[in-house]
Amino acid sequence: QVQLVESGGGLVQAGGSLRLSCAASGRAVGGYDMAWFRQTPGKKREFVAGISRSGGSTPYADSVKSRFTISRDNAKNTMYLQMNSLQPEDTAVYYCAATIHISGGYLTSDLVNYWGQGTQVTVSS
Repeated sequence: QVQLVESGGGLVQAGGSLRLSCAASGRAVGGYDMAWFRQTPGKKREFVAGISRSGGSTPYADSVKSRFTISRDNAKNTMYLQMNSLQPEDTAVYYCAATIHISGGYLTSDLVNYWGQGTQVTVSS
C-alpha cells in the first residue's frame, strides 16, 4: 500500500505561481510511475502531468505545457508540480496519483492504483 498526501495548494492571482508536493509513505515510490490530475465540479478528472519512475519521461497536457514542471525526488519519496503563469482556468482540485504500470508517465484514471486526497488550487482573475 502507498499513501499519498498533497500539499501546497491555495489561492493565487492570475500570473502567479504555486508549488504542489505529493509525499508518499508505505512503500518507496521509486517503483511507481506518478502523475498529477485535476478536477473541477461536474467534470471528469483530467491528466495534467506525469513522470516515469526514473524521471526520464515527463508528458504534459497541452493546456499546461511550458507553464508547469513535474519532478520527483525518490530519495525523499516526494513528487512536485511547479505551476507558473497560473490562469483562472487552472482552478481545480489537484490530485497526486501513482501506478505500478509502466506508463512512461502518461496515465489515465483507470491505470491509477493510488490516489491522494486532493488539494485545492484557486486562481483569481
